[in-house]
Amino acid sequence: MTYRETIPGFGELSLVVLDPGAHAELVHRWVTQPRARFWGMGSWTVEQVREIYEFADGLPTHHAFLIMLDGTPIGLFQSYQPEADPVGERYAVQPGDVGMHLLLAPGDDPPRGLTTAVAPALFRSLFRDPAARRIVAEPDVRNDRALRRLQREGFALDEEIDMPDKRARLAFLTRARFEADHRTPV
Repeated sequence: MTYRETIPGFGELSLVVLDPGAHAELVHRWVTQPRARFWGMGSWTVEQVREIYEFADGLPTHHAFLIMLDGTPIGLFQSYQPEADPVGERYAVQPGDVGMHLLLAPGDDPPRGLTTAVAPALFRSLFRDPAARRIVAEPDVRNDRALRRLQREGFALDEEIDMPDKRARLAFLTRARFEADHRTPV
């Protein structure tokens, strides 16, 4: 377990390092759902999902975690160093930038307000590193829902960029903005 936080009204959130072999089928189920179409793995096999996460697991710059709520997996959270990722070739990376990807898959009947409750905890997990100054996200430009969510969470939307597999919109959340909007839970 790499991070743990109690979220009032929801339970204990924890981040567990993704095990590509053990978790490939679960992640495959999530990324091939129609609601995950912007994740870009809709037609992938379980083996392809396992292979890509084995590759990422071997990189010291990229990390994948299962998001657990009271011990039940509810999503996938990835962090990465933008300078070691294709996104870093498309904008001026600043010291302290940390990239992230988030896919919540809470099942058929998610509790109301889950994303609003979980997102700040995930951002806090990244800002635990004192060197982290800004979170970078690059959702698909067609993913209006994600772009609206990022703005509600305090991200500033920036320019559109061409990634190898999508047209993306950069979004940035500074530590100062996050700390002004969220206090650390006691």
